[in-house]
Amino acid sequence: MTTLDRSRSTHEVLNQVPPLVGHNLYVGDPALAEAIAREGGEWGTDRLLSAGAAAGSAEAQAHAERAERHEPVLHTHDRYGNRVDTVELDPSWHWLLGQAVEREITSLPWRSPGPGAHVVRAALLRMWIELDMGVLCPVSMTYAGVPALRRQPEIAAEWEPRLTSTSYADGALLGMAMTEKQGGSDLRASTTRAEPIGDGWWEITGHKWFCSYPSCDAFLTLAQTEAGVSCFFLERAAPGFRVQRLKDKLGTRSLPSSEVEFDRVPARMVGVEGRGIPTIIEMVNHTRLDCLISSSATMRAGLTQAVHHARHRSAFGRALVEQSAMRNVLADLAVESEAATVLAMRVARSYDEGAAGVEGANAFRRLATAVAKYWVCKRAPGHAAEALECLGGNGYIEASGLPRIYRDAPLNSIWEGSGNVAALDVLRALTREPECLPAFLAECDLAVGADRRLDAHLSETRSRLAGLGEGDAEFAARRVVADLCLALQGSLLVRHAPSAVADAFCASRLGGGGHTYGMLPGSVDVGPILDRALAG
Repeated sequence: MTTLDRSRSTHEVLNQVPPLVGHNLYVGDPALAEAIAREGGEWGTDRLLSAGAAAGSAEAQAHAERAERHEPVLHTHDRYGNRVDTVELDPSWHWLLGQAVEREITSLPWRSPGPGAHVVRAALLRMWIELDMGVLCPVSMTYAGVPALRRQPEIAAEWEPRLTSTSYADGALLGMAMTEKQGGSDLRASTTRAEPIGDGWWEITGHKWFCSYPSCDAFLTLAQTEAGVSCFFLERAAPGFRVQRLKDKLGTRSLPSSEVEFDRVPARMVGVEGRGIPTIIEMVNHTRLDCLISSSATMRAGLTQAVHHARHRSAFGRALVEQSAMRNVLADLAVESEAATVLAMRVARSYDEGAAGVEGANAFRRLATAVAKYWVCKRAPGHAAEALECLGGNGYIEASGLPRIYRDAPLNSIWEGSGNVAALDVLRALTREPECLPAFLAECDLAVGADRRLDAHLSETRSRLAGLGEGDAEFAARRVVADLCLALQGSLLVRHAPSAVADAFCASRLGGGGHTYGMLPGSVDVGPILDRALAG
């Protein structure tokens, strides 16, 4: 008979992974640091190191967890029955958002325009979203709204200094209210009305299905005039601005998204009357860039947790990271993350080049933003699910942080145009802006001759593009957009990534690889990929 050892406690904690706290997100991510240097942002290294340390700190992680737990509360009336429409937010939310403002994530390219400004700002955003995606909306809207406001110089002169301030207490935040319940992505179906009241002022009446975030100081919105859909700027403190309810959302639960009602709210027009959608698109393009950056951030956050877990957790007598099946999955996740990273930083550089007047930069930017927004944002939820599964049951537990990443991951594919809208926007650019495709393919062609699989993919993509006019282009839109994005990612990795990463990407994404993560071919050298996945 076996004698049981009753001296050991059943509650002894064994084989559990230590928390990933106190690491520097920038130091641990060689792909990001290399992209920053390559795309013109090396001058921002010190501030990126500072932000990386802050985002990986125990203090920041505690704020992110607390803001997620303590969701916003809407107070429509005070105790006396007066309409107040205030949103109660946890102090941790204000800490997270305040840090983003103070670190110029809302303003850097406008405060310090020049080479690498959008690139450095993109990396700052990327690391802050790795920490918590909840504050993305006000951060992105405030950043993206400045170029749109510049179409109305008198408004820009009044508000840009506040929107680009690094003081959370004294500056201002800008939001957006476009979508309506009957229209969705069809902005021309807006039923909100604007009536002129003189001296350049209008009164806005209507209902907006999504307004985010409602505590912003001002908003851009769309409304119908006699000339058609027009863009307007209104202030949060204006009479008639009413918050109807907060949305009960799948993810970004610390962010108050709302429905609002405008009851003759005074507003000023931005841009040309009847041309509101082209005016607001200036803002949308920048927020689409942020969707791309943020999806690369959620991928990086999930990968980091998965690799850290696998290095410290053992099963069947060996660390998980030493076991072949897990190594394949982790390396595949790492390749996807790096491909998203290099793409996001390259697209960010095109915004700097466009502002500097570099030939072809705006044409490349137009198509690359739409293509990358579609594909990378579409890949993020599956990546998050696989990263969570690497932790098994531990990943399904809220305290691991993976459920929050998983819930947040679908947002960027929906925000500023869901999959079909984004794919159709690419078709629109191909037909209406013929200079875009040559600029995009010229970037892809910089790697021609370096990898036969990439060469073959580029050839097939050109053939598919040529055949768009022969069939139902909309039906084929997603396939074409995916091909374009894979071509650009492959070109960037072949030119700039370590050979193991580039080979794994081409073998699995361009060479007829598997449909789920963890199906890299046996020829791939996963060792260098895993060593690179979480450095420092």
